[in-house]
Amino acid sequence: MASEQRFGFQWNVYSELNSQYESQFKNWVSPLSRSDFAGKSVLDVGCGMGRNAYWALQWGAHRLVAFDYDERTVAAARRNLKAFPQAEVLFKSIYDISWHDEFDIAFSIGVIHHLENPGRAVANMVHALKVGGTLLLWVYSYEGNEWVPRYVDPIRKHITSKLPVPVVYWLSYLCSVPLWLTVKIFKKYTTGYMRQLSGSKLWQIHNIVLDQLIPTIAHYWKRNEVLELLAGLPLIDIKIHHPPNGNGWTVIATKN
Repeated sequence: MASEQRFGFQWNVYSELNSQYESQFKNWVSPLSRSDFAGKSVLDVGCGMGRNAYWALQWGAHRLVAFDYDERTVAAARRNLKAFPQAEVLFKSIYDISWHDEFDIAFSIGVIHHLENPGRAVANMVHALKVGGTLLLWVYSYEGNEWVPRYVDPIRKHITSKLPVPVVYWLSYLCSVPLWLTVKIFKKYTTGYMRQLSGSKLWQIHNIVLDQLIPTIAHYWKRNEVLELLAGLPLIDIKIHHPPNGNGWTVIATKN
């Protein structure tokens, strides 16, 4: 089963919007802000249950197209975005999109690193942008997460990605409960991403742990590997940085 279908289980279970999602969105898209989305046409690639699209719309996007490749995920996103007449949610693969010179912003948060052909996906996103439009990616970074590929990823790769997702759902409590207790008890000693987690409820931490354990593909890229994804594409002003919580790369570039 592909990662998209495995994530469909997750977004069917954890499909409710939460106010904390805005701060996460701000973190991932920084230094873009509310004003950068106001009045813009936006494409959300791999929208999940619509939590990022929701904030792009709240920030004033005049048109938003979001899509994902699992029917349960798409149904959840449609429920969450139904209040916005300017939003459209589609069942579609990133490999099959045909938009050209159509969007001011194309973003993908937490998706590209799970794909079998990430370079092709990014190229399709750039194709969908207008000249002068903004490409925004957030992907897992190796830097700052070295312990995950070393200790967690082998478990995902060899065990949990091969198990039925409902089984992983319950097994992941074995990690999420101790993690939740740790960040609560030692809150004043935590920094960065762990400090952010200290304000989370158990279900939110369980959702994060589940997210790490279910995909069939998960890349933790070094800076030069992320830049290689953009090589040869009509992009200028390429900027790559760790967002404030430091657990990924945010890439922002302009279509030339």
